[in-house]
Amino acid sequence: MERLHAKQLGTSTPPESPQPVSPLHSAPGVPASSPAQVQTQPAHSIRREIRVWTRDLLIAIGLALVIIVFLYQPVKVEGTSMAPLLSDQERIFINKFVYRFEPIQRGDVVVFWYPLDRTKSFIKRVVGLPGESVEIRQGVVYVNNKVVPEPYVPAQYEDLSDFGPVRVPKDSFFVMGDHRISSNDSRVFGPVSSRYIYGRAVFAYWPVDHFGSLDSAEAKTK
Repeated sequence: MERLHAKQLGTSTPPESPQPVSPLHSAPGVPASSPAQVQTQPAHSIRREIRVWTRDLLIAIGLALVIIVFLYQPVKVEGTSMAPLLSDQERIFINKFVYRFEPIQRGDVVVFWYPLDRTKSFIKRVVGLPGESVEIRQGVVYVNNKVVPEPYVPAQYEDLSDFGPVRVPKDSFFVMGDHRISSNDSRVFGPVSSRYIYGRAVFAYWPVDHFGSLDSAEAKTK
């Protein structure tokens, strides 16, 4: 039995040597990938990323347009009554909802329906608040007998005449243009009711050299 076993071992077929496998062949049952298919995979990935970025960009633009349409309104300034802050034909955005969440403040540049003709809109700066006394002495504005600093009014735009004093009614505001010698404002048509004020100037976008914020805090220092 031992010799039979040894004979069987001696006459067994030697193991086959492994054969090199071509890179174009794959394991049985697995489809082979050609070099062209391998090379096109990165291209497909890049196109997919471009589609994702394009979709996200379009969504962002859509949301921005919705915000602009419903929260902001583009308007064109006509006239020079708010110079030098705003020039004739300048384009700005106004915030139409800001005063639903916060009160009107002194120094705000507001847009309102002209009290004598509600088909027209004016833009002026708030100087006097409800219940305050407003007086002008030789061009210097006094509110409740205290001088109001106005760095936004250049010397060449000052009106050195006198006015008042007047008491601002409840729910109304005394407004004036920064170009005092060329402004039709509360000195002429009186204080403006809050129900006529429908927005605050927040941003200038044209001409390019005026591009920037019109926030009241910033405007006070201009």
